[in-house]
Order: sequence, then structure tokens, then C-alpha cells
Amino acid sequence: GNNNFEVTNTGKKITEFYVYTDGGRVVGEVENIGPGATRKLLVSIPEAGTYRTTCKPGMVGEGISHDLTVTGDAVDLAEGDDKLTAAVEGYLRYVRSQTTALQESVGTFTDAIQAGDVNTAKSLFAPTRTYYERIEPIAESFPDDLDPRIDLREADLEDGQKWTGFHKIEKALWVDGKITDETRKDADQLVADVRELVDGVNAGDFTVAPDLIANGAHGLLDEISTSKITGEEDTFSHTDLWDFQANLDGSKAAVAALEETIDEKDPNLLADINAKFDSVQQLLDTYREGDGFISYDKVSENDRKKLSTALDQLNEQVSKVTGVVTGAEAN
Repeated sequence: GNNNFEVTNTGKKITEFYVYTDGGRVVGEVENIGPGATRKLLVSIPEAGTYRTTCKPGMVGEGISHDLTVTGDAVDLAEGDDKLTAAVEGYLRYVRSQTTALQESVGTFTDAIQAGDVNTAKSLFAPTRTYYERIEPIAESFPDDLDPRIDLREADLEDGQKWTGFHKIEKALWVDGKITDETRKDADQLVADVRELVDGVNAGDFTVAPDLIANGAHGLLDEISTSKITGEEDTFSHTDLWDFQANLDGSKAAVAALEETIDEKDPNLLADINAKFDSVQQLLDTYREGDGFISYDKVSENDRKKLSTALDQLNEQVSKVTGVVTGAEAN
């Protein structure tokens, strides 16, 4: 059933908190908990068993873990609820469409890398990542470090850790300005990792719980406003605004999947969320250039603060969706 977690960071590093199944799948998470900050997480744990809670100081490594024993009868929020059942089915369709598009786009992107075409690869980098950034919480729910293999940043590397994925290729394209045999191997690895992601979300037993959809909507916005807003995500290419748009799209899609349930239980909340989505979108639109966005290093500190404030106001409301969907309050 519903479980409330309150996480207080008494350390000196930003941390994150996860609840895992014994198979390593994420059932709930809250990221970017700054020193001295307290964050709350509401998770609906579906069935009895041994789970694992993990705190990761610095948001890297294995972290500090403890077993969590859950007893009682199995709970399925969507069972017997036509609106939530439709929400899960609709969101799964969205995730699968995005992973399919990601696979196709990664294929074109890596073809340019294999051909040694730096300029074409650079032009495809940001639009290709868009599909991944829209569904990033789902990728994080897979075991075997699939998300770090695809999207790990250089600043988050641990000693001895192998670096692969989008950002390693980003550095080769923008900093080194050339494609080497190693870059081509990284491209092959990216193709394989994305194929694993596609196979995972299309597996017959893959599903998502309504609260994971709601928490994912919150997490995508939280990631922009608390960390990506500084420009640390695409530090070499400065294509961060593409990521912001994709995260906003993904959050909006998750909320839209749950729209009927939210509207039934709290129509004022839904109206406020949609209005604030529009406000953030209007701000992002001011940075458009052609089919994309201006380089993020051209966005002033003051404008970044305005965007962060609008995102915080939106996320404050989106964070309430989990409680509405589960019929519980995070307190």
C-alpha cells in the first residue's frame, strides 16, 4: 500500500533516495536533496516482500542501503479502477512510441558517427536525445545500470567506472572535434543499450504503476529546476534547452495520462497544473531558434532564475499528483 518516506540530508553532498525491488527495479525515487534539505516521497508498494532503500551521497555509486520488509496483501492501484487502468495503458503506449522513435533516431545519429561526419552527428545529437529525456524515469527503473550506460555525465564518473553513452560522444564531437575508433565503439554500445531499453518496455510483463507515472512527472521537472538549470547536463554542446523541452513534454504526457483521475478528485489542481505548464512553455518558447533552441550559454543568469522559478511553481503542484492518484497525502 501507500508508504511515506521523509528523507533529510545531514551530509555535505547532494544526495538521492531510492526504493528498489529485490530485483533492482526502482519503485520510487527522489533526487537532488541538498545538504540540510528534507524531501518527501510517497510510494505505493504493490506486494509483500523484501525491498531495498538506498541513499546515494553525491548521487553516484552504490550508496548506503538497508532492507525494507513489506508485509500484507498485494495492492494494485489500477485494479477495479477503469480510469487508472486506462492511464497505465495510455502511458505505456507513450513510452513505447518514444523508445521506438529513440531507436530509429539513434540509428541515424550513429550512422553519421560511423561515417565520420562530425557536423551531421552534432546536428542530430540534441533531437535524438529528446526521445530519451521524455521517458528518463522509466529507463531509471531498469536494473543493470541501463540509465548510466546511456546517459552518464563525465562529472558523475567514479574512479575506474567505464564511461559510455550520449555524453561521452558529446565530448568527442564538441571538445575533440573528431570521431575516432573509440567513438565508433561508443556509438555501437549506444545502439545496443537502446535496443535493450526497447526490448524491456515491449516485454509482455513490463508495466508501470500509477504512482510511478505521477512520481515520474514530478521527477522530470525536479531534475530541471534543481540541477539541469545550471547547464551541467550538456556541458560540452550547450543543448540543454532541448532537454528542458523534452523533460517538460514527458512530464506533461505523464500528467495527461492521469488526467481523468486528477480531474475527478481535484479539478482545481488539474486546471492549475495545466496553466503552469503553459507558463513554462511560453518561457521556453522565447529561446527558440529555427527548429530548435539557442545555445544555453547564451541564456543569462537572470533568465535562468526566471525559468527556475516558473518550473518550481509548476513542480509544486505536480508533486501533489501522487497523493491524489493514490488517495493518500504525502506528509
